[in-house]
Amino acid sequence: MFGSYAKAITQLGEPRMRGIVLRGLAATLILYVLLYALVAWGLGQVHLFGIHWLDSLADILGGVTVFILTLLLFPAVASTVLSFLLESVARAVEARHYPGLPEPRRQSLAEIGWGALRFALVTLVVNLIALPFYLLLLLFGVGIGLYYIVNGYLLAREYFELVAWRRLDPARADALRRAHGGRLWLGGIGLAVLSTLPFVNLVAPLIGTAAMVHEFEALRRRDNIV
Repeated sequence: MFGSYAKAITQLGEPRMRGIVLRGLAATLILYVLLYALVAWGLGQVHLFGIHWLDSLADILGGVTVFILTLLLFPAVASTVLSFLLESVARAVEARHYPGLPEPRRQSLAEIGWGALRFALVTLVVNLIALPFYLLLLLFGVGIGLYYIVNGYLLAREYFELVAWRRLDPARADALRRAHGGRLWLGGIGLAVLSTLPFVNLVAPLIGTAAMVHEFEALRRRDNIV
């Protein structure tokens, strides 16, 4: 996976990929700000105590909670945006590194949209379920580790499926993913780490998609899958 990430990062500087990056950044930032504002507004409507100093303290703790929630939900937001740029990212990578590939399998907008929605919902549900454990484990300094493990699995699975479905039917793509689950999971953890780094997290979904194209091509050629 390290080689795949290196190729993906290097390609970010190419003109074709820069245009995709700019579109993805704009859309992701807008959605992220809207998500933050929505969560902050919702928490701001709750007045638990009716006592000024207690409500002020609750507002401070609420601000911390908003930050944590939006951080946890960032992979879902960014990846949902990227799902609609996936074809552009994949074609840019294939044109640069795999020019001999045939046209990919045709996917309907409904299939692409469903994949994006499913990923967002699964990530949201899993992270909300894990949120109490995140907060508890933060007290012991290991909460971030759980975050990387959980989201590493989710990101690896969903990014691989999004890429692999362009070339293979879902059943064959799923079999390939299961055969190399550990390797892909480690790559997903790397992407989860990138998703928490300031500024880097804005392009992490693009890097992850480009890297997964390289990984998919390497794995299917290793297993002689046409």
